[in-house]
Amino acid sequence: MGINLALRFILEICALVSLGYWGFHSDKGYMVKILLGIGSPLLMAIIWGTFVSPKAPIPIRGIRRLLLEFIIFGFATLSLYNAGHPVLTLIFVILVISNILFLRIWEQN
Repeated sequence: MGINLALRFILEICALVSLGYWGFHSDKGYMVKILLGIGSPLLMAIIWGTFVSPKAPIPIRGIRRLLLEFIIFGFATLSLYNAGHPVLTLIFVILVISNILFLRIWEQN
């Protein structure tokens, strides 16, 4: 069960990295690349830390938390796909869905 929590942490890091990678590899101008490459992972980290993390100051539970997790991981998935990595996208989606299911089954939230 601890492995699932470790996987969750790795998936969170992967989501941040995929957003940053997408931002820096967008076909926009230099300043937009920097803004997207730094801003999108930073925004995700702020939202995650505020509402979803174990020590969140404004924790949300139940279906609202699940929806927020799907939105955040969904953006990370889209960014990975748009960056041109469909195989990694599929692997990421499978791992995220499996992880969320096991978190619910083992009541690790």
